[in-house]
Amino acid sequence: MAITMNLYYTGENGSALSFVKEMMESGTVEKIRKEKGNLRYEYFQMLSDPETILLIDSWESQEALDEHHRSPMMGRIMELRDKYNLHMRAERYISEKENEKDSAYLRR
Repeated sequence: MAITMNLYYTGENGSALSFVKEMMESGTVEKIRKEKGNLRYEYFQMLSDPETILLIDSWESQEALDEHHRSPMMGRIMELRDKYNLHMRAERYISEKENEKDSAYLRR
């Protein structure tokens, strides 16, 4: 059962996008993607609010997510969040296996 976090980073004057660029250029994003249990770590810019960036952050288990929270990467993320004065909100989802009934509505 995977855990997915949707994290919304909001700033001013392009600061959220600058945060993402620094995360990527510093290699922090790549290091997080290589952490044990990471399934997905991707940023998206919101069309309805260009000052907000969505991070989809998915982990194999709660244990993998907890380990990430204890990693040096988390300290770096918090440092950059402060640098760019970002505010956040979070949504948490627990994934189940695909349901056969849902499959009928998916185009592959």
